[in-house]
Amino acid sequence: MKKDILIIGAGPAGIFTALEMLRCGRKEKILIVEKGSAIEKRHCPKNKLKQCANCKPYCHITTGFSGAGAFSDGKLSLSSDVGGDLPNLVGEAKVQDYIHYVDGIYLEFGADTHVEGVSNPEAVKDIRKRAIKAGLKLVDCPIRHLGTEKAQEIYYSIEQYLLNNGVEILFGFECTNLILENSVCRGARITDGKVEYDVEAKHTIVATGRRGADWLEHLCAEHNIAHDPGTVDIGVRVEVRNEVMEQVNEVLYESKLIGYPRPFKNKVRTFCQNPGGFVSQENYDNDLAVVNGHSYKELKSQNTNLAILCSHNFSTPFNQPIAYAQKVGELTNMLANGHILCQRFGDILDGKRTWPKELAQSNLRPTLVDAVAGDITAAMPYRAMMNIINFIQAVDEVVPGFASTETLLYSPELKFYSNRVRMDENLNTGIEGLHCLGDSSGWTRGLMMASVMGTIMGRRLAGLPDDYVPEAAQKQKTK
Repeated sequence: MKKDILIIGAGPAGIFTALEMLRCGRKEKILIVEKGSAIEKRHCPKNKLKQCANCKPYCHITTGFSGAGAFSDGKLSLSSDVGGDLPNLVGEAKVQDYIHYVDGIYLEFGADTHVEGVSNPEAVKDIRKRAIKAGLKLVDCPIRHLGTEKAQEIYYSIEQYLLNNGVEILFGFECTNLILENSVCRGARITDGKVEYDVEAKHTIVATGRRGADWLEHLCAEHNIAHDPGTVDIGVRVEVRNEVMEQVNEVLYESKLIGYPRPFKNKVRTFCQNPGGFVSQENYDNDLAVVNGHSYKELKSQNTNLAILCSHNFSTPFNQPIAYAQKVGELTNMLANGHILCQRFGDILDGKRTWPKELAQSNLRPTLVDAVAGDITAAMPYRAMMNIINFIQAVDEVVPGFASTETLLYSPELKFYSNRVRMDENLNTGIEGLHCLGDSSGWTRGLMMASVMGTIMGRRLAGLPDDYVPEAAQKQKTK
C-alpha cells in the first residue's frame, strides 16, 4: 500500500494535519490509521449500566476519532501560555497566530461563539490579588467551551469533511512498527489484529495522543529516535459544590492556578476545571483505571470538579516516568478493586479512611457514583500527597471553602506525556520523513495546542508559509 502521507492516530493533531492540507488545496493521498472507531460509533455503556464496563479491546472514551477530546469537556484554550511547550519550539508569536487561525476553523464547524473569562477584568484582578497573597500564580486564559456533546458533533462534521474530500481513514487498525532504512522512515507496519500491511509513505506522522505515549517511548528507544525524558503528572481530581466555586466559575470558567508548595517546591497546578460537570473514569491498557472530568453544554450537575496535578521530572539514571506513574495508578486501583478511589479531604487531614456512610451524610454527593470510598494516602507517594494537601490549603485562600472537610478527592489522576521527541521548528525529527505531533510528542497538552501543531504540520507538508490564508472556497461546510 502506497500513500503520500501516513498519519498514525486520529486525534486533533492528526486530524488537523490532514484538514490543513485540504484547506491549502493539496491533493496528496492521505491515510489516517486509528485504533478505535469512527466518532459516531463511539459509545460508553456506562450511561446505561451506571458503572464502568471495562470495555475491550479499548476504552471508547480515550480511543477513536478525535481521541479523548470527543468525550472530554471540550475546552479550547485561546492563549499560548497554556497547553505545553510548543511555543519554545516554533515561537510564541507564531503559536498565538495559529491559535487564532485554528479557533476560526472550530467556529466554522459549529463551535460556540461565546468566550469565557474576558467579561469582568475587575473581578479577575480581585481573584489574582487573593492568589498572590496565597503564593499562587493565576493564569487567566480565554476559554471557548465546546461541551462534551457539542465537541462530538463538531468532530463528526470534521470526520465527514475529511472523508468526503478524499482522506482515507482505516478504523480498527494500529501501528506495530515503523519501516526504517538508513535513518529514513519509509512508512509503517499496521494491523487489524488479523493481517498486517506495510504502508509506504513519503511522510509518516505519529500522533497517538496520551494513550500512545508509552508505545512511542518504546519506539524511540528501539529506533534511536532522539528524545529527552518527559514530565509526568500525578495527582487527584477534586470535587466541590458549585456554590464554593461560584465566583471563579462565573468570572473565569476555569481557574488555572500554579504553585510551588513547601516543603518540596514541586510545580503543582489546577487543570481541566468543569463547572456543573461530572467526574468520569477512563481505562488504559493493562486495565489501568484513571479519573478524569467533563461537562456538557446543557446537562449540569450541582458540583464543580478539577484536577490538581503534581509534576515530576526525573533525572539520570531513571528514564521510565510513564512506568512510574502507572505503578502509582495500579496500586490505587488495587485498593479500590479496579475502580476509582475517593476520600474526603477532612479525613485525609485526620489520618483516617473515608467510609461510604460518611459520603452519604455530606452536602456533596459524588458524581462518579461507582467510585469506592477509601484511603488515597495508602497509595499516593508521600511527596505528591504533601504537595497536594498544601496546595489545596493555599487554594482555599483564593476560593474559601475549597479545603472543607467534605471536599472530595478522587485518585488516580495521571497525565501521561511521552518523552519529548527532539524536533526542529519545521517539526522534523532526526529520522528523515518522520514527524511526531500532539501530546504523544511531549510538546503539547490539550485540544487547542495539539490542533495547532497539526495545522503547522499540514502547512509545512503543503510547502506554504505561516502567513498563507486559504481561499474562502476552501472553508469547511458542515454536511
